[in-house]
Amino acid sequence: MGFPRLACAIAVTFLLLSSLLHAQNASCTFDTFSAPSGYTLSQVQGVSDDGTVVGQLINNNTQAIVGFMRSPSGVFTEYAAPNAGVTWMYGRNGSGANAGYYQDAKNPQHLHGFVLQGGKLAVVNYPKASNTFLFDVNQLGAAVGSFSASASLTKGFMLVNGNWTTIAYPGAQVTYALGINDSGAVVGSYASSVNNGFLWQNGTFTTINHPHGKYGTVLNGVNNSGVIVGNRLNGDRDFAFIYENGVFKYIVYPGGDFTLAGGINNNGLISGQIALKGTATLGYTATCN
Repeated sequence: MGFPRLACAIAVTFLLLSSLLHAQNASCTFDTFSAPSGYTLSQVQGVSDDGTVVGQLINNNTQAIVGFMRSPSGVFTEYAAPNAGVTWMYGRNGSGANAGYYQDAKNPQHLHGFVLQGGKLAVVNYPKASNTFLFDVNQLGAAVGSFSASASLTKGFMLVNGNWTTIAYPGAQVTYALGINDSGAVVGSYASSVNNGFLWQNGTFTTINHPHGKYGTVLNGVNNSGVIVGNRLNGDRDFAFIYENGVFKYIVYPGGDFTLAGGINNNGLISGQIALKGTATLGYTATCN
């Protein structure tokens, strides 16, 4: 009768040790920032190799949502696509090409992807899709995003030199392709009962889920070294993490309520958002190990 109790004790000890290992925090150095005057931070997303951060702002007077680019020196540039009701900015490569999407002001039921570079806008629409979301573009010009194939089905895609490759996890109703590196490795999430993080390359999916995500995992960025950033979904509080060599590490800002990760560049610089007590938030870039 003693052996089952001993085995149980060993199992509990092992689970506790595993939990502690999975819950370790990264050592991070943060550079924080606030929204420019007249705006509130909506979302902080990707970061290019020169340290330019992109995301969305809310106009405090009109409540309109516009995209933004924040230079390494802290200068904000707001951007609203022509004839757009809402503009979202998600990714940026080292050559200054920005990826995002916008809501059509004349037909709010339709979303259009875009690449913006040097003030020139190129609209990206998946063939015969009602909605196209563009999330990231790599240094070689390969872009990733998702499209609505029907009211209940969303698939991911990769666009290279005008050629479309569908990225859809088998059996999932929703697949979002959210980040791409220069080797064509794509990260994102697919949904069944919960959100699942994935790495996709050359047609092969690898599921990567944080062990403590109550509602799943979303992977937002991957750099050329294969380091991934994402968020553990917990409902009212989501938590940012780094995933490298099979190990998860939390990105924790001292004194913050919780932290979200939006992207990572090839120098290891991470971008995201910090939730403070109440409704206040800060944007950040951070180096972590």
